[in-house]
Amino acid sequence: MSIKVGDNIPACTLKTMGTEGPVDITTDEIFKGKKVVLFAVPGAFTPGCTITHLPGYVVNADKIKAKGVDTIACMAVNDAFVMDAWGKSQNAEELLMLGDGNAEFTRKLGLEMDASGFGLGTRSQRFAMLVEDGVVKQLNVEDGPGVNVSSAETMLEAL
Repeated sequence: MSIKVGDNIPACTLKTMGTEGPVDITTDEIFKGKKVVLFAVPGAFTPGCTITHLPGYVVNADKIKAKGVDTIACMAVNDAFVMDAWGKSQNAEELLMLGDGNAEFTRKLGLEMDASGFGLGTRSQRFAMLVEDGVVKQLNVEDGPGVNVSSAETMLEAL
């Protein structure tokens, strides 16, 4: 069962890149007492994610933060090294790049998908959510290919 509006974000530990390598970051550290836009992609460096999804959040980061958002976080079922390299290649310095390498958080959200037909194994569905103090206020999950309801522009309009 998928997480829904009104639910609390489940406790989990993700990875982000620190100055000396990957570091743990808990969902409490990310969401507690904050207004966060979290968006997830099926994979770093994949075409739709790199051409459309991530760039939309990079270009609109200032506008999103001007609406009171403390953190814009990008997550994928990739490791912290890949997420860091992808973020740097896309000038995503304003975003928190999160690796969910074992899909643990993605599974807890109930938003995993089987991409083994593409040789990718378990991945995250493409989605975006607004979370306030650990509670989901808005959840937009794509029902097919493309970047529509989870785009930065859609989330900006909802704020």
